[in-house]
Amino acid sequence: MGQAELQVYVEAIGHSLRGLFLDYWRANGAAAVYGDPISEPFAAPNGYYSQAFERGIFQYRPEFLYTADPIVRLMPLGELALQDRPAGFRPAGWWGMDSDARLVAAQRPLDPMDEAVARVLAAGGVFVEAMGHTIGGEILAWYTFNEGAFYLGAPLTEPLADRGRTVQYFEGGLLQAGKDGVALAPLAAELAPRLGIDTTPIARGDLPPYDELLFWTVDTPNPLGDPYAPGPKWIEVSLAEQRLWAYQGDTTISSTLVSTGIEPNGTDLGLFHVRLKFPVQDMQGFTDATGEVVGFGDAPPGAIPYEVKAIPHVVYFNMEAEALHGAYWHSNFGQQMSHGCINLPLDFAAWLYGWAPLGTGVWVHD
Repeated sequence: MGQAELQVYVEAIGHSLRGLFLDYWRANGAAAVYGDPISEPFAAPNGYYSQAFERGIFQYRPEFLYTADPIVRLMPLGELALQDRPAGFRPAGWWGMDSDARLVAAQRPLDPMDEAVARVLAAGGVFVEAMGHTIGGEILAWYTFNEGAFYLGAPLTEPLADRGRTVQYFEGGLLQAGKDGVALAPLAAELAPRLGIDTTPIARGDLPPYDELLFWTVDTPNPLGDPYAPGPKWIEVSLAEQRLWAYQGDTTISSTLVSTGIEPNGTDLGLFHVRLKFPVQDMQGFTDATGEVVGFGDAPPGAIPYEVKAIPHVVYFNMEAEALHGAYWHSNFGQQMSHGCINLPLDFAAWLYGWAPLGTGVWVHD
């Protein structure tokens, strides 16, 4: 699928990363969000190929492979932690609840007409009716920015105070908010022994130590920010400005003019994810007499074929065969030019290909 070919070693904790989990870890904030890996890949009891990190367990979910949604999600550690508490489980970390009674109360679903729900909604929060719980304030801001709906799943409790912080359980983990902001608690590290996960460090051997710049085949032609800035990677494309920005967290790493789809083949709007990557690819298809793309593969009756050979650094981001890629056949960036893909200058496309792993968010707007 175009995942990183490198296997790297995280020296701080003595484990390696490769393939999909390396890509999704890099795409979603790496150690700053999910912590370092604390295991090698393993088969989890629920049957999924998995790897444990300090603050979550990544799992490859093949049922999402042919969708536009992320194919790596978090194991439901929040559910496990809540299920174990009545049996005597007490996390060793400082974030463990100091009152079971308050935790039990926080798990009770709310009625959508409850005054507490109305207060959260009035303050800009949301109510997840299926679970009967709200998400609001700085926890909602973190949850939204880090695509919590995909990775953390639904809330299992209301927010509640614990030892000077606000905590809230979700299906995939536990968020805690304090004076240093919002972060995932180290549930995976705490639950690893209970789950029988082998966290024994491995020898580095000849593996290179992890460094973000290992994945850059070329330097960015337009450097704007710290390549080690914390936070998830995401790409913004403005059709109105014909411009792309690459971010890590809230830091702009680079930017360029682009050429998006010209009508009747406008580039789709929405929130997407990098899902396939090819270092070089031939592209072909068919248009009708108006120039609209009407198919790929076998030609429909009356269709006009087109083909472009050896397109470099192809990064697909939606289910409509639209991709970010280099364009050697024009230099008119800043103007709409394509059949729906997002044309990039060759040097920028080469950099972006290494910078943006599978799972990177792509936001296209007008």
